[in-house]
Amino acid sequence: MATSNKNLSIYDKTTIPNAKNFRFGIVVSEWNAEITEGMFQGAFDAIIDCGGIKENIVRWNVPGSFELVYGCKRIAESYDMLDAIIAIGSVIQGETKHFDYVCEAVAQGIKDLNVQGSIPVIFCVLTDNNMQQAIDRSGGKHGNKGTEAAIAAIKMAQLRKDSKF
Repeated sequence: MATSNKNLSIYDKTTIPNAKNFRFGIVVSEWNAEITEGMFQGAFDAIIDCGGIKENIVRWNVPGSFELVYGCKRIAESYDMLDAIIAIGSVIQGETKHFDYVCEAVAQGIKDLNVQGSIPVIFCVLTDNNMQQAIDRSGGKHGNKGTEAAIAAIKMAQLRKDSKF
């Protein structure tokens, strides 16, 4: 597994742009809230740790991971000043194919937002086989995927800024 023996929360601040002048949208799924709230906190804390300002972070909640794509699209349209968006969700394998459909739709939808839009959307959706794996990646022994997503968002915000004509 990709995160085996790796803590997702470790980053070198000297390699991260200062987030002071960036504005972030964070869309959080309410489904599996015990997981998504941990990832939100990891993302929020990392942005602040890298110089971000609390007032420059907008949070929206959506019912589930499937709704993340719509939430990200609408937050981008509502706040055109955002520099990056983070989509936070958690889908845990069950006994039916529902898991496969939701994971595929969300991944493709976020990819489409990145291709079609001008604001980078960071995929921070855990797709785990069981609750323990989700716990391990949302603040547990493998760190916090939200932290990793925040670092990606900061770097992509800087790339967006640098690539404007």
